[in-house]
Amino acid sequence: MQALQVSKRDLRQVRFVDGDDESLIDGQARLKLDLFGMTSNNITYAAMGGPPLGYWDFFPGSDDWGHPPCWGFATVVQSRIAGVEEGARYYGYFPIAKTLDLTPQKVGSRGFVEGASHRAGKAAVYNQYLNVVADPAYDPAYEAEQTLFRPLYATGWWAADCVRQTAPNAVVVSSASSKTALSMAYQLRQSGGIELVALTSNRNETYVRETALYSAVLTYAAMRQMPPLTNAVFVDFLGRDNVIAAAHRAIGPGLVRSILIGATDWTDKPGGIQPPKIDVSGPKPEFFFVPGYAAGRLKSEPELGAAIIADLRIFYKASHRFVSPKRSSGGAAIINTWQRLASADADPRDGFVLSF
Repeated sequence: MQALQVSKRDLRQVRFVDGDDESLIDGQARLKLDLFGMTSNNITYAAMGGPPLGYWDFFPGSDDWGHPPCWGFATVVQSRIAGVEEGARYYGYFPIAKTLDLTPQKVGSRGFVEGASHRAGKAAVYNQYLNVVADPAYDPAYEAEQTLFRPLYATGWWAADCVRQTAPNAVVVSSASSKTALSMAYQLRQSGGIELVALTSNRNETYVRETALYSAVLTYAAMRQMPPLTNAVFVDFLGRDNVIAAAHRAIGPGLVRSILIGATDWTDKPGGIQPPKIDVSGPKPEFFFVPGYAAGRLKSEPELGAAIIADLRIFYKASHRFVSPKRSSGGAAIINTWQRLASADADPRDGFVLSF
């Protein structure tokens, strides 16, 4: 088996390791990763690999090297469990590796749940493997788009739902070019009535304007030009303390809520999303953990499950306005893509879709 490993001390350092596949035992299945997306979200998973979220725990490595996760499609190449047939394809959460051995439980026509003991305490969404034949969110015409946006759009969709609970007049978004931020902005625009203000780097300013998702676009250096806002929510996808503090100051008394979602600038927050380590005026920033929030909302309003799937299928095609899938294969392409993303050296228009 060939697998990508990332240095836990410097996420820009990556390598491939080779190992022999062990013989399956009864109750196991081996899946071969066919197609997966790689975005800054993968880097964020690695940045949050340690406690409290523990993304390194899903596919254990060593003290120094971790196996980064991805979302994608895989085919069953060997099975020793009834109901998980060879040749079947599943969408789910995988290491960036050629194969993965799983211990399926609750096997049914729509898929199964991974039963490995070391993953038992993790959020359910990461342990679900969905059979594409019966998956209502699957569209065979848009597999590349699904690898890029399906997990990110879900985060953006639920973030939009969370923001709406405040009934804001305005939403200010940092790292506005990130795919999760775009997904949230797209969803908020569908309901209308909210002024969306983008914060971005000089490099990505033109791109963010071209998405036409935001009412106003400011670079981080130009935050003093923030338009007057009332009943505003700040949503941070960047994770840089000085930007959070500056955004709070720029919005001023109109800021009623501050939400931390991402850490695209992982170098500023080793370990991932954390409360600011400097004084921040206004409301205290709150961490938004999607699986926990979504579980609560679905319990109170089960119909949201069908709504997100319907919106997701529409978004597959709509995403072409913002991102073009770029397919490549092989170990060199995988390493090169990871290093570009970890070094913030990727064009936001490019959506990297990879295979071994």
